[in-house]
Amino acid sequence: MNYRLIIQYDGTEFHGWQIQDELRTVQGELSRVLSLLDDREVIVQGSGRTDAGVHAEGQVASVHLHREMSPQKLRNAINGNLAADVRVLFVAFAPEDFHARYSVLSKTYCYRLVHGAVMSPFWARFAHQEARPLDLARMRKCAERFTGEHDWTAFSAAQTDAESRVRNITRMEIADGWDGRGRCHLIELTVTANGFLRYMVRSIVGTLLAVGRGEIENETVIHAIQQGDRKLVGSTAPACGLTLKSVQYD
Repeated sequence: MNYRLIIQYDGTEFHGWQIQDELRTVQGELSRVLSLLDDREVIVQGSGRTDAGVHAEGQVASVHLHREMSPQKLRNAINGNLAADVRVLFVAFAPEDFHARYSVLSKTYCYRLVHGAVMSPFWARFAHQEARPLDLARMRKCAERFTGEHDWTAFSAAQTDAESRVRNITRMEIADGWDGRGRCHLIELTVTANGFLRYMVRSIVGTLLAVGRGEIENETVIHAIQQGDRKLVGSTAPACGLTLKSVQYD
């Protein structure tokens, strides 16, 4: 049977999604448990990789199992063998040709910032603190430049196994407001695209923060996109603020 899983995890203690020798990863933990349940080596497939320290509210995975179980029984069996920082929220039967990675239409990430002098402990693991003044109007104007199909070489890791660095961003929004739980000014940068390169979202966020602080002009960002010049953009924002919110399929 082919199963589809929706997963949440606090990425703080994980070395990312992808299996790595001797390191704790989300894919590694899930594959370990599923191998025990199916009495054979099983590798769960995710919608994409998240880097070390990056979180997920709606990661999607697929797995073929020889042993047939009801979705609820499978969910409970997986969660019963996992640490508390990762949970399978939902399990459903999936069509035989469904693949969590290759069937993806788009993905949505959210980067959260606590804007102020004090970092709430409720956000310490899931947001990045920015204490310096930010011009949100400048940031929002610059964010408009990121929508559309572009080559994102300037906003990605130097080393990548991607065949192309062209991606289409269909949504780029900056929302802000008072967060009652953390009693702080919370900024959320949400981006949707048909795919992302490694460090792409965090590099975009770092650049927008530099724009908000008045360190980079909008025109410089345009040149960076056009020329693929990494030296023109801001530093990569820390992983702790980034969360994979959802994955879209047909």
